[in-house]
Amino acid sequence: MTAKVLLLTICLLKGVPLPAQDGLLKKEFKTYCNPLDIDYSYMSHYRAKNNVSYRSGADPAVVNFNGKFYMFVTRSHGYWTSTDMSDWRFIKPQSWYFNGSNAPAAAVHGDKIILLGDPSGQGAVIETNNPDLGDWKTNFAVINMPGGVQDPNLFVDDDGKVYLYEESSNKWPIRGVELDPENYYIPIGEQKDLFNLVPDTHGWERFGQDHRSDLKPFIEGPWMMKHNDTYYLEYGAPGTQWNVYADGVYTSKNPLGPFEYAPYNPISYKPGGFLKGSGHGSTVRDNNGNYWHFATMAISVNYKFERRIGMYPAGFEPDNGQMFVNTAYGDYPHYLPYTEVENHKNRFTGWMLLSYKKPVSTNSPLVEGKPNVVDESEEGYMQEQITDFDSNRINDEEIRSYWVSAANNDSIHVDIDLEKVHDVHAIQLNFQDYQSNIYGRPNTLRQQFKIQASLDGKNWKTIADYSQNRRDMPHGYIELKKPEAARYVRYDHVYCTNNYLAISELRIFGKGRGKLPKTPKKFRARRQDDRRNVDLTWKPVEGAKGYVVYWGIHADKLNLSALLYDEPNYELRALNTDQKYYYQVEAFNENGISKRSEIIATE
Repeated sequence: MTAKVLLLTICLLKGVPLPAQDGLLKKEFKTYCNPLDIDYSYMSHYRAKNNVSYRSGADPAVVNFNGKFYMFVTRSHGYWTSTDMSDWRFIKPQSWYFNGSNAPAAAVHGDKIILLGDPSGQGAVIETNNPDLGDWKTNFAVINMPGGVQDPNLFVDDDGKVYLYEESSNKWPIRGVELDPENYYIPIGEQKDLFNLVPDTHGWERFGQDHRSDLKPFIEGPWMMKHNDTYYLEYGAPGTQWNVYADGVYTSKNPLGPFEYAPYNPISYKPGGFLKGSGHGSTVRDNNGNYWHFATMAISVNYKFERRIGMYPAGFEPDNGQMFVNTAYGDYPHYLPYTEVENHKNRFTGWMLLSYKKPVSTNSPLVEGKPNVVDESEEGYMQEQITDFDSNRINDEEIRSYWVSAANNDSIHVDIDLEKVHDVHAIQLNFQDYQSNIYGRPNTLRQQFKIQASLDGKNWKTIADYSQNRRDMPHGYIELKKPEAARYVRYDHVYCTNNYLAISELRIFGKGRGKLPKTPKKFRARRQDDRRNVDLTWKPVEGAKGYVVYWGIHADKLNLSALLYDEPNYELRALNTDQKYYYQVEAFNENGISKRSEIIATE
């Protein structure tokens, strides 16, 4: 055994961070950008039927164990750990579920992590005091609920009592039951029905893209938090494949209820932007006392359950305990937990998107072919496929569209003309799977490239060199050590493991040198006869690339938002019928964000 192999083995066994290696460098970043750039596993649900291959990461259960974070994700054949929520290292445990855990539940109980996630829905709680090694042990006491256990959550209260919450259904409610930690975690008493969806009065619980489907919505993914003397039971709805996938919350003074619907619902909602959706998540406290919400975001191209993980600042309002998750500019660069900011709720860097719909050129021929997907759009469970693979898809801020190169060699490059000189701070490269034919977690996955910048399109400077990279980075986020002045940015391809080079988005972030857009004028709100909906209108702002709408039930707590590009006006379809709301809007472009409009209200 070489010295390097011995060192790496010791690090893995003791759970300490890996040392930097050539081509596998630890990120020294102050920022991150959603979706999280982790080595998502390839799913194999349809391999035997039609050989569809796709990555996915969903239903994150994140816990803080001895100051380190552990993230358990559906069907991943292991889990991830991090000390800083920036570098996430995958752990292949000594013992684990053969088919991967399904919507796993995780909690800290004493000196161990306990977990429940058997894909069959009929399994025992497993546990370990060394998650970095992953010597998970079972007590063989199957928790055999009448309908099985779907999308479980384990919660350990301050008094050491343990509770199980579960369900994933468009029929059955979220249920809860106490478990006996002294007797193999078997249930104590009968399981209780806690609450179900009420889409007739809760507009955000309606199914479909923008809540426009008549199909029955799904309730799923409970996650319990306790803050002060209040229990917050989070839940996901209305469907994981839609842009409006969100998390809501019910509150109680008792872990098994009765529970009361929070009037400020939903708490985690991201219907617009590049990557949409923020449901079936978990909330965890970092080592500085701040809360973070990890959530599921939708792609749904190769299969409706093709998903990714997002991370957002979260917390509780100090005056009334209202829970919040801030998703505003939620797929733009944000400051990491260990970067000091004035207000944890607002960690946005202010680095704007410079590349949206700018001229793109490439020396690669366009692929001619069709994707191999599981298409359920006709049944109403997916959006229709986007099969235009032209280069203009590379910066249209739609993760479901993508450019596919017919060639995959080290002579391919893609250029974006920013049209003006801007100060570039960060790059995000989002690769997509087109006929990938990869399954599981092969150790050969990597993407190799250079990022170059130019002021004139003739003289190029390398600003990021990943040509020797050995890390799998499907959503490669690169924070530059210092900003680079550039008009042109080039992706210079070297190698990727997939048969085809496919990029859903090349995103360039930084600061423009021009004027901020003006505040939108004539902002109006008209509640529809269906009180779940409101029409928000305003005059177009010259030079604006897009707008962000904010709303909430208190004028000083507009914690919900939606980002839209290009055109003004927004039909918000996520309101509760018996609630008064307040609204505000702002415009943005490459140079920054306008002042917000006046706050208006509807009864």
